[in-house]
Amino acid sequence: MKVNAPVSGQKIMDYGLPKRSTKPETKQARTSHQSIPKWAYLLFILLAGFVTYRIYQHRATEAKAAQPPVRPATIAKVVTKDVPLYLDEIGTCSAYETVQVQAQVSGVITGRHFQDGSEVKKGDLLFTIDPRPFQAVLDQAKAQAALDQLNLKRQEDLRARKVVSQQDYDTAVANAQKSQGAAEAAQVNFDFCFIKSPINGRIGLRNVDVGNLVGPSSPPLVTIQGLDPIYTDFTVAQNDLPLVRKYLGSSNLKVLTYLADGSITPRLGDLYFIDKAVQPGSGTVKARGVTPNPDRALWPSEFVLVRFILDTLKNATLVPSQAIQVSQAGPFVFVVKPDNTVELRPVTPGQRQEGDLTVIENGVKPDETVVVTGQLALSPGAKIAPQPYMPQAPGSRDNAAASKSAM
Repeated sequence: MKVNAPVSGQKIMDYGLPKRSTKPETKQARTSHQSIPKWAYLLFILLAGFVTYRIYQHRATEAKAAQPPVRPATIAKVVTKDVPLYLDEIGTCSAYETVQVQAQVSGVITGRHFQDGSEVKKGDLLFTIDPRPFQAVLDQAKAQAALDQLNLKRQEDLRARKVVSQQDYDTAVANAQKSQGAAEAAQVNFDFCFIKSPINGRIGLRNVDVGNLVGPSSPPLVTIQGLDPIYTDFTVAQNDLPLVRKYLGSSNLKVLTYLADGSITPRLGDLYFIDKAVQPGSGTVKARGVTPNPDRALWPSEFVLVRFILDTLKNATLVPSQAIQVSQAGPFVFVVKPDNTVELRPVTPGQRQEGDLTVIENGVKPDETVVVTGQLALSPGAKIAPQPYMPQAPGSRDNAAASKSAM
């Protein structure tokens, strides 16, 4: 039997399969690569640039959104000036002088020479008591005094010639002196018929009229009160006594008196009296100041506000009161840096002063800038759009408060 020859492996792999040639494939690939146009490359570059730009723009927007917005705020400079150290109290006014005019002699009032409630000066005639009885007594006393003086002169001449006894001469001298004293007493009683004002002041409501019989035991005819200057009476709490005692005797110790409605200019006076004992029950010490009152704007028994000035603080540091905020850590202010960012600065505030300013004992320096309004939207490092702070005039605040109370 004839054995067929083995078939080669190459022939088996090629059997029934199309023949592959490397040359045609290389040529086809080269042809495909050469068929991509140049505008496609340009379009690809443009698309890549556009995508890159959009990515950059998106990131810039996100970065801008992540930054805190600029907040509007009003700012003011820290100022330095001399301000008072004071205690605010409530007091009342009382007359500097109070005189109850009384009759010194008995008689019938024949004249009244003033208007109730008018201003009188020292020496002004107020009442006239019928002077006729006293005029008669005065004339009699003057006549007796003149007679005794003539008798004394005769006794002196006789004594010079040594024809009179010493006893007669002494009697003449005594009679002359006695009659002279009686004449002077009669003159005083006669003068008492013309009742005059003993002080400058404002006269009150009269208690008697023309025709009334008055005398030394009668009630006061009228009362006169001296109102310029006027006393300002107030009290100091015993807790403030150590501070007050520290400045007693200082020339800077003053009493400023004014009304709550601001209708008068505050009056600066001197401390006249301070008690040496604390009042039982109230825990206060009485004090009194002397206040100028040339226009009579302050009246006795009127309630007033008193600022008891103890000393003057030299070159004190002040900021607007609205600039001071309070947190759980204590009072603070926002200090503005040169790049308009803010820094939270703890401070120690002192007394509030005129012009809506508050003393800062420590925490800020002169010429620094602080935020006055707009603090609620700020945090440390925030950037602000600064605007100058315009303090409101005291008069406009008072008018606004008055209109609100009227409503």
